[in-house]
Amino acid sequence: MNKKNEESPRVRALPNPPLLPVAFTSSRQENTFGTRKSAVRKYCCTPTATRNTWDCLFDEGYRADVLIKTDNGGVLYAHASILGVNSPVFKSMLSLKQTRARGRCGHQRSITVSGVPPEAVHVFIRFLYSSRYEEEKMKEHGLSLLVLSHGYAVNHLKRECEWQLEQRLNTENVVDIFQLALLCDASRLSLLCHRFMLRNLKPVSATEGWKAMKQSHPVLEKQLLKSVVDEDIREKERVRKNNERKIYMQLYEAMEALVHICKDGCRTIGPRDKVLKEDQEPCHYAACKGLESLIRHFAGCKLRVPGGCIHCKRMWQVLELHSRLCANSDVCRVPLCRNFKQKRRKQNKKDEMKWRILVRKIVRSKSISGAPFFSFEST
Repeated sequence: MNKKNEESPRVRALPNPPLLPVAFTSSRQENTFGTRKSAVRKYCCTPTATRNTWDCLFDEGYRADVLIKTDNGGVLYAHASILGVNSPVFKSMLSLKQTRARGRCGHQRSITVSGVPPEAVHVFIRFLYSSRYEEEKMKEHGLSLLVLSHGYAVNHLKRECEWQLEQRLNTENVVDIFQLALLCDASRLSLLCHRFMLRNLKPVSATEGWKAMKQSHPVLEKQLLKSVVDEDIREKERVRKNNERKIYMQLYEAMEALVHICKDGCRTIGPRDKVLKEDQEPCHYAACKGLESLIRHFAGCKLRVPGGCIHCKRMWQVLELHSRLCANSDVCRVPLCRNFKQKRRKQNKKDEMKWRILVRKIVRSKSISGAPFFSFEST
């Protein structure tokens, strides 16, 4: 007992774990990255004050060691370490300039960024410091920022530029954005532009952007027009296949209704050995009503002319189609099911192949292989 009492003061409770970081809203939700609602990450451990410090570092150019020259004689001051960390292109350029400048004391490295407005370069370099931009600046220089982010391999800015341009697609700017997206390897943006132009070809082809593209890139215009024709062909093919599938589904439903009539009976028609109830529930087979009329006509038709009755021919085709779909003719209640199966042996190969193709398409339209009444095996 004494020994235990002596050791008890040495036992120390484990310290409480540190609290989880506060769940900040994402930078996009703060409207610094636009208006996208989805968060980039669950926790953002960089407070606003820190990002403001990075902005201040860029604005004041404190101990800047790189001179960035823009068009119209503009000059920006930046830090080589920040540029190099954010852009492998800047890193390679600055390393090369550092090698050439060895031995020259006080030499400041310089980079020229031309071909875009100086203000766009300012927004671009500022983004490298704090990953922020002003919404109005993005609207004004979105195309230039896409070019800069692609040219200097700043992927997170490039993705943001693509998303911002996607939200502002319209008839007037879609051609320019499309051409730029192709040059900058922005596949999603180019695809969205292409779809937009296909849907609005007539108004888009009347814009100044289309006319300029026609003069500068006639091959691209031909490819776009060809894609319109191809899309029209694909759309017609989709419509044709959908219509075919509807027909096959209607044929399958007719086969189900035929089995239902011959096995259970419906309304006022059914098998001889079954008495129909007067208070039957409404039939859920859509094709049942039409089949009843066809069966009644088939049973009482008196037409005897060359070529026969068109309605009776249709009934013969329905019965033969059923026999080719039927999984078990021995227990089937549909009339002439077994007779048609025996008759198939005398048909020529061409007619047999047509029936087989039709049966397979009907079965596939409903994915019913293994259904209780019909199967592929019967074909």
